[in-house]
Amino acid sequence: MPSPVSSIPNLGPASEAAFARAGIHSAEEIRALGPDEAYRRLLRAGTQPHFIGYYVLVMGLQGRPWNDCQGEEKKALRVRFDAIKAEMGGSRSGIEAALNAIGVIERWR
Repeated sequence: MPSPVSSIPNLGPASEAAFARAGIHSAEEIRALGPDEAYRRLLRAGTQPHFIGYYVLVMGLQGRPWNDCQGEEKKALRVRFDAIKAEMGGSRSGIEAALNAIGVIERWR
């Protein structure tokens, strides 16, 4: 039987609902995807990018408390987060992302 998303440390009911909207329904799916791809899927499903949400996921997958992320590790995760956000076109989703992709609206920064 699959483990609920909320079985990952730091993730609760709100995270579980967000992952469900992204088509991810178990902790095993998140672990198989890894934090970067799982976070990409959240963004594709309309979740607004938020650095804390990203590193909470990374720390949880490592079995660490969310506030354990500090210093150089946090800086490195910020670089990864910014790259994912840029790759996904910022915080836009749905029709805005499609219009952005074809150059109809100003690129999000």
